[in-house]
Order: sequence, then structure tokens, then C-alpha cells
Amino acid sequence: MTVTIENDQLRAKIALHGAELQSLVSKTTELEYIWQADPKYWGKHAPILFPIVGGLKEDSYRYKGKTYHLPKHGFARNMDFSLLEETGDSASFILKTTEETKAVFPFDFELIIRYELGGEGLTVKYEVENLAEEEMFFSIGGHPAFNVPLEKGLNFEDYYLAFSPRKSRLSLPLAGNYIDLEQRTLGQTNTNLALTHDMFKNDAVIFETKGLNAISICSEKSPHSVTLSYKDMPYVGIWSPYPTESPFVCIEPWCGIADTTDATGELIEKLGIQQLAGREKFATKYAITVK
Repeated sequence: MTVTIENDQLRAKIALHGAELQSLVSKTTELEYIWQADPKYWGKHAPILFPIVGGLKEDSYRYKGKTYHLPKHGFARNMDFSLLEETGDSASFILKTTEETKAVFPFDFELIIRYELGGEGLTVKYEVENLAEEEMFFSIGGHPAFNVPLEKGLNFEDYYLAFSPRKSRLSLPLAGNYIDLEQRTLGQTNTNLALTHDMFKNDAVIFETKGLNAISICSEKSPHSVTLSYKDMPYVGIWSPYPTESPFVCIEPWCGIADTTDATGELIEKLGIQQLAGREKFATKYAITVK
């Protein structure tokens, strides 16, 4: 089942499975901005990453002396959410603790995903509530994939990434599935980055981000672009499959990150882990703006 929301300028479609954004279309141009999940390349549109982001060593972690197993990016993307609220231009979805989630994530939670259209953009809001008295440890992030090229007649290499503010950001390279902190460098995000498939030969390109950030996919050959912006999400991953020359790019804002190469496996020691006190709520959001 899917839910459609719209305003004068945009139409979005969200599936109950994974509360996943499946489409974002300009009603003026009928241009589709979201990747349409061709399984030949990658069968997802914009999965929600929860309660971990990235991979764990041996797909496992330890908490209070017990070992739990979680696949890369967690379980939310593969579960059915319930529709919590729907208006003409917004919709909210909820996922609650189940016996299935408790077996791999020993916390009582509610996860609410809210989509809101406004003007030429879509805001995606995340809210995590800790339903228990004891503290909770988790990560959460987005994984939206955008069509590149955005229109016929152009190629992947006709596009570039533009960062705002224009400044260098710490680049966190992957060694296999894990972050190699010893090899971190200063990434040159103070200038435009030309999109090539080869830039993803080592998997995602990951930056540490602070404060307000915006990343745009643009082309000098087209007036159409898409921008993802957010505040206070400490990491962003940029990814397209390699060596397959896939016609999309993901811009992934994260509150969390993959295990480091020297990770201990203890959940409370994990790089980027979020800590939420009992009965408290965590909230974050990002926005997609299109032209």
C-alpha cells in the first residue's frame, strides 16, 4: 500500500513498507526526482536506516553482556509501518517495538516518520521515542536516491555535487565495510565535485558534517537540480553502486555511522551512536528541494 500527498507544485508517494519515499514529481514538468528502484541496479528508493547506520563487525554488537545480530542499516527499511496521520500535503507513519525487533534490538521504542510538502520541497522528519526508563542507544539516517541524469539527453558525468557552505569537510574512508579513522583526510568540498562512477570504487564517499549543510546535484547543461539540506546530522554518505554504472546517486544524512576498523563491538562505545534517556524523544529532519 502507498500513500500519495501533494500540493500545487509537487506530488510524493510513500509506501507503508519501510515508510519509504518512492516518488517525488514536479507537477509542472512531470520530472521524477527519486530513483525508481530498478533491481538491475538497486531495488530501493529511499530506505530508512534504523536502529543502525552502516555495517557492524560480523553483523553483531554487544549490550549488557549479550550479543545481538543486525544486518547492515538495521531492520526498519524491511518492516511494515502503520499510517498514523494523513492530510492532503503530509503523512506520518509509525513503527513500534515487536517481539521480532526485541530479539535484535533490546529497547522499547516508537519510530515516527513524517513527510511534509511545502513550496518546492519535501521535509522528512524522524522522531524516536524511548518508551522505557533505561537509556537507549541507536542510530538513524536517510538513504534517498536521486535520478542522475534528471532528464533525457544528459549523462551521469554531466552532473556535479555542490556543497554549502563551501568549505572543506573531514572525509572518512571505508576499508571494506568499516570506517578507517587512521586514513581520514580533509575532503575538498570547498569546490564542486564532478560526478563519476569511479568516485564510488571504494563504496560510499563519507564526510563529517556540522551545523547546517546542503548538497546539490546540478548540471551546467540543465536548469533542473535537487538539493538535500539538513542541520546537525553529523555525517553524510554519498553513494552509487560500483562497478555497475547506475543512473542514480544517493545523498544520505546520518545520525550514526558504520563500525570503525577498530570497533570493540560494544554498542555504547560505537562511533556516532545516539544516546536517549528514558521516556525522552529524539528528533531530526532533512529537506529535499527541487528545481
